[in-house]
Amino acid sequence: MKNWFRQNIPRVPPETREKLHQELLEEAQLDTNFLVLNLSSCLIASLGLLMNSPAVIIGAMLIAPLMMPLRGLALGALDNERHLVKTSLITLVIGTVVAVIMSGLVGGIFGLPESSFSTEILGRTQPNLADLGVAVAAGAISGFAKIRRKLSDALAGTAISVALMPPICVVGIGISQQAWQLSNGAFLLYLTNLLGITLSCVIVFVLGGYYLDYQQTRQALGGFLVMTGILIFPLFISFGNLLRQERIEAEIKTILQRKTVTVGQQTELVGFKVQWPTFPWDQDYPIILLTVQENSENPVTPTQVRLVEKLIQRDLGKKFKLVFRASQLREVRADYEKPLSPPLLFGPAQLPPAPFRPQHQDANSSQVN
Repeated sequence: MKNWFRQNIPRVPPETREKLHQELLEEAQLDTNFLVLNLSSCLIASLGLLMNSPAVIIGAMLIAPLMMPLRGLALGALDNERHLVKTSLITLVIGTVVAVIMSGLVGGIFGLPESSFSTEILGRTQPNLADLGVAVAAGAISGFAKIRRKLSDALAGTAISVALMPPICVVGIGISQQAWQLSNGAFLLYLTNLLGITLSCVIVFVLGGYYLDYQQTRQALGGFLVMTGILIFPLFISFGNLLRQERIEAEIKTILQRKTVTVGQQTELVGFKVQWPTFPWDQDYPIILLTVQENSENPVTPTQVRLVEKLIQRDLGKKFKLVFRASQLREVRADYEKPLSPPLLFGPAQLPPAPFRPQHQDANSSQVN
């Protein structure tokens, strides 16, 4: 294996590796530029999460600098450059802490309760294997763009910042409202992205020939693989839970449309959504929200809702709460018994009468006794 590695992945010249080392060391410095970009990105991302605005969050992603020390950490671990590893870790830790504090302050000022958290916030509290895949792909793009001079670093920065700043802002917002479970889930997503990005950067640097020896390369890859592998188990459970929820939602929709008169015939289904508990171990029942249009002469009754709940529980073996958001459907038809009045319907518009204006007496007129 060692001989194959040396024959098929030749090392780059020492001056090339040293040039990359100096560039990554400069990027990993904790300077004013990093702090300003980090604070600005955190503020924009926090506001976007609270406003549930994907466009604002994307704006924060474009300037997030947290990806820069990760590439330095990857090369430092690969080549056993302790100074580069130390500088990268200090910058990364301080940037993370500052982001948590800033987002916590923003969350405390807004005071948005946990029950009102937006979908952009909740969507970053349950990481799964798909998130790890995104992080690995983003890290590979970043590392490849760094060793290939013709590619723009902006492309890699955009891809990685997507995975780093929003989750850490969710951590701070959750802490400000004492939503500890949500904060833990968001922090797990942050760690997943951080390790996935760094691992893929290490792999790209190795394939590009930026390594010192086989032994150090094996230790660096093994360490990041072990740390990333520890996270795979909870991510796998979360991914399986997500697939199970999608399957159940499809079954619920089929039951409602094919086995019930309430949804299939009495009303017209306009919208369908299932609000699942934040975590699988929560004791709250999932809520099925149905937006329907009903006939004003035959409205949905609470008894019908209870019967449909029992039907879903019988077929799926799980209890759900069912909520109908009904708007009445009103039919308007032409009346053929009353004659039309074309002059009134289509005649010329008549001017309204002039307003009454009281006449003022002349000052020289005589007064009536």
